[in-house]
Amino acid sequence: MESPRLVSEREVREHFASQRAVAALVAAIEHAFGADFAEYRMPPRTFIDLAGRGTTLLMPCYHASRNRFGLKIATVGPTGVEATYQLLDPMTGQPLVVMQASHLTAIRTAAASAVATKYMACENARTLGIFGTGRLARTHLQVLRAVRPFARFLVCGRNPASSAKFAADTSAELGLNVEPASPRELVGQSDVICTCTNHKQPLFEGAWLHRGTHLNLTGIYKPTQQEVDCATVVRSRVIVDLREGYEAEAGDLMMPMHQGLIDPQHVLGELHDVVTRRINPRRSPHDITLFKSVGVALEDMVAAELVLA
Repeated sequence: MESPRLVSEREVREHFASQRAVAALVAAIEHAFGADFAEYRMPPRTFIDLAGRGTTLLMPCYHASRNRFGLKIATVGPTGVEATYQLLDPMTGQPLVVMQASHLTAIRTAAASAVATKYMACENARTLGIFGTGRLARTHLQVLRAVRPFARFLVCGRNPASSAKFAADTSAELGLNVEPASPRELVGQSDVICTCTNHKQPLFEGAWLHRGTHLNLTGIYKPTQQEVDCATVVRSRVIVDLREGYEAEAGDLMMPMHQGLIDPQHVLGELHDVVTRRINPRRSPHDITLFKSVGVALEDMVAAELVLA
């Protein structure tokens, strides 16, 4: 048995360092949720509780026509997400590639947000607001520029000091003018808002949202936790990455549903429906639109294959 090819976190970061590679990733994720969607076989991901120390997620995916099988193992703990991705021989189970996948997870999540933003945000969106100061916040700053010509970037962390430091660091690293902001400033001034945190309580009041805003919710995946309040969801036209994912994991949607504030029909459809134009989530420039992402295994396969190619 041959040893699998090993791909380091550094190699993954280097591959996606250029905007050209980022644009290719967004296009590939869009194609996967569009014309190629029926080729993917993705059972619901498995959760393993680590005795209160964290959670391990198993995310398998099989592409039928390419005969590709992949598996991501991700552990969510106090320090964030650490992940490994494996491409395996589907007939023998032999690992062909083992890839460190923490950065891969963050950038593929941002790419899915970018696809949702392309189809759901107003054409004249120019200010991008990010809640969070971690790996996921950084990749959203990097990737969403592939779909809208943002001219202004706002960020809000746990406190003013963390916001200011993250703004300075990402401004220098990405060549952007990133500004720290308070929650109310960010919500009131942003055309697209991304929540990239592990907050268990809402980050802002839904009443602060102005008409026409688009939101990407990416940070929380547990049914009893919310990054946004119920008012935000009630005001929004909602799309999810996969229905089976949100029904098991998305507290942002399940909590207002359990309270009787919305019903299942409030979720208009999946990202696949939007990319294939079966559903138009934005009826007018005044609609507030919301994309809830809990993560889909095809995103990991798409990103890993680009690194290998």
